Amino acid sequence: MTFAGLQRALANSYCDVNENRVLQMAAALSYYLVLSVFPALILFFSLVVLLPFSSLSSNLLNLIYRLVPAQAVPVVQAVLLDVLNANRKAWFSFGTIGTIWIASSAFDAMIEALDVCYHVKEVRPYWKTRLLAVGLAAATGALLLSGLAVIIVGPHFGAWLALRMNLPHFALLWPVFRWVVAVTVALIAVELIYFLAPNVKQRFLATLPGAILAVSCWIGLSYLLGFYFRHFANFSKTYGTLGGFIAFMTWFYYNSFVLLVGAELNAELAKESAQGSIQQREQEEEKEEKENEKEEKIEDSDVPPQSSRRSNSA
Repeated sequence: MTFAGLQRALANSYCDVNENRVLQMAAALSYYLVLSVFPALILFFSLVVLLPFSSLSSNLLNLIYRLVPAQAVPVVQAVLLDVLNANRKAWFSFGTIGTIWIASSAFDAMIEALDVCYHVKEVRPYWKTRLLAVGLAAATGALLLSGLAVIIVGPHFGAWLALRMNLPHFALLWPVFRWVVAVTVALIAVELIYFLAPNVKQRFLATLPGAILAVSCWIGLSYLLGFYFRHFANFSKTYGTLGGFIAFMTWFYYNSFVLLVGAELNAELAKESAQGSIQQREQEEEKEEKENEKEEKIEDSDVPPQSSRRSNSA
């Protein structure tokens, strides 16, 4: 990848953002994310309360309140506390399948949006993309859970780990180390979405530039939107009780936008690579199957192709 190729990729990414209507796709994706996040959180905390850690759920709630915009905290808090305190066992038993299905709808919409960013057609059957959406929801959820767990553990865990590893200076580096681990886990989660969601045949590390862009913008936008909501925007005066929901929707909208912009960047970098084109995963598999079938037919035939040509010419 040359510097001129990088410039072309950035310029083409900017053009594709307008041509592919990424802002409109981000609005649709944020709608599905809002519909999916509450069932996912309810299912997640239904599992957390079963663990033998009394303060884990409260620590996770406090961390979520720090990540989402301040005006959206009452909305998240009201939904989670009301549902979990009232019907905790019911959500974990009868509503589990429906909850997983609803929570995966955001990833199903994400698969469609990423196909548009990569300029490929979705030829995979519906059952395959839906199972892929469920798998992506579970995998990214597990990765983000591990990242949150690293953030939650405090300096005492760093001191304990330094004592166990016989590294006295590790306790001083632990506050920085846990945030590095959390960001790395977030990068892997976004890379996993870029790698598996679109119908594109690519290397896993090829999705790293877009993942870095998406995660860095997500962190920056979270702080900037939080500052804007606290000091400038007062959605409660404009929208009343819906102010927290509007702030939550706005936060998801901009994060969905940077996620799609990262996919656009990866697509253009793939075009500027040595291959120079984007190959669809499903089409490549079909071609390989057809070639294997042809080879099997030739091997099973009694008369070789060259001898048959000689007999025809005679």
